[in-house]
Amino acid sequence: MEKKYFGVMLDCSRNAVMKVEQVKKFVDYISSFGYNMLQLYTEDTYEVRNEPYFGYMRGRYTKEELKEIDAYCASKGVELIPCIQTLAHLGAIFRWKEYRNVCDAGDILLVNEKRTYALIENMFATIAECFQSRKVNVGMDEAHLLGLGQYLNKYGYKDRFTILSEHLEKITKIADKYNFKLMMWSDMFFRLASGGNYYNTEAQITEEIREKVPKNLSLIFWDYYHEDKFIYDGMLDAHKQFHRDIWFAGGVWTWMGFAPHNAYSMRTMETAMRSCREKNVDNIFLTMWGDNGKECSFFSVLPTLFYLKKIYDGESNKTVIEEEFQKLTGENFQAMMDLDLPNQIYDGAFTAENPCKYGLYADPFAGALEKMLYPYHADTYRAYANTLKQHKKNSQFSYIFDCLYKLCRVLELKHDLSIRIRSAYTRKDKATLAGIAKEMKTLIVRVQSFYRAFRVLWYQENKPNGFEVQDARLGGLIQRLKNCREQLLQYVDGRLESLPELEEEPLPVEWEEPWWWNNWATNISVNIV
Repeated sequence: MEKKYFGVMLDCSRNAVMKVEQVKKFVDYISSFGYNMLQLYTEDTYEVRNEPYFGYMRGRYTKEELKEIDAYCASKGVELIPCIQTLAHLGAIFRWKEYRNVCDAGDILLVNEKRTYALIENMFATIAECFQSRKVNVGMDEAHLLGLGQYLNKYGYKDRFTILSEHLEKITKIADKYNFKLMMWSDMFFRLASGGNYYNTEAQITEEIREKVPKNLSLIFWDYYHEDKFIYDGMLDAHKQFHRDIWFAGGVWTWMGFAPHNAYSMRTMETAMRSCREKNVDNIFLTMWGDNGKECSFFSVLPTLFYLKKIYDGESNKTVIEEEFQKLTGENFQAMMDLDLPNQIYDGAFTAENPCKYGLYADPFAGALEKMLYPYHADTYRAYANTLKQHKKNSQFSYIFDCLYKLCRVLELKHDLSIRIRSAYTRKDKATLAGIAKEMKTLIVRVQSFYRAFRVLWYQENKPNGFEVQDARLGGLIQRLKNCREQLLQYVDGRLESLPELEEEPLPVEWEEPWWWNNWATNISVNIV
């Protein structure tokens, strides 16, 4: 009987590479939950033979570390499946001269180039040495500009479906050499077959398209967003038209700033789990991404991981699930659910918005995001801080609770700071501005305290590489607050006649998707960062 998989994918490519001992700790948890597979999503964060610049200074896993993780997983009944990229999402390597000639456009490898396949051959040789599994996730998702950069200049225009198919054929031959069976994200096939739309429940997969997909390739349908079972059902049916093995990849939301989205993940993925059960999809894994710097701890979503496995297994009694979780982990289920709180300042328990990040970094003066901010929630954040402070006393993850408690202490003063400054400035209310300047001195101290707590979290769970980015971000925030405070004081004292940034009326920001604002550079300024 063929093995069925229920697993997790951990993003180790967004600056935070999880320490080996922490990966082992995570495996202990998921194996006790009944999971039997783990993927470490590694774009360039693993050592590759003959490629010294691949993952250079990025905290990449060494071959010895990969072998150690693989052996530990095997001892726990968990198969470690390599998860790499062989087409797109390799932007980090193109900063080096060694790889510039194999960049098509953006973060995409140049197809039909000898050096490209030498690199991919080295990838496969490395993972063949380090992993016992002979399954591999080769990525190949979201290559939207495929064939439109250097490829177009060298070979002229060719439809992207043909380019993708030819590239996949070459990858398959390399994989066969090392006895690997491929799986890849399915979105490129759907987008190219249906005019760019992935979630097309009525997509018709022609025989011509099917023939371009290798027989031994498994397709991964990924969906992190929908609550409507109709969409999951329709997409799984559409995938079955390929007559290939189908995997489902859901999302447990760790990629929207510092706090998780347990409630939203449960709401969307519970529907997905029920659809997978009904459609007899037996191979499932839950992705945990770390977009834009990986601020959120992977351990913060343990309640969701346990809950979804129980739902898939047929358990629906939430009280039973919560009690079993506490017996297995020693953690209070509802207390860990409260790690969501920093993002819940409105009726939004079931959304993926992240005010705890854009509220933190929104500029005090140049308030381009001002129309997005939620005013007058100081009491809410104060209450959240008190709740998280209480929880940290009774948890082995006290450092996570402490970090988010101190973030809420910051947001109590910071989330609507620009609104209050602009309002007082417009009224020429210098007394209020003087009070805000005094408050900002306290705010700076709280940001420094939050920084120290976040540093503890990072160094507890991750290799040090990548934290220099957090130093720059949070250090920059502290310096910006100091500068704005000084400008306010000069204006109040009459040393400055005006504050030009506050003279320009903020325009409404057109709302697109919540994750659009999960970007530090977008949040801090409309100027070029």
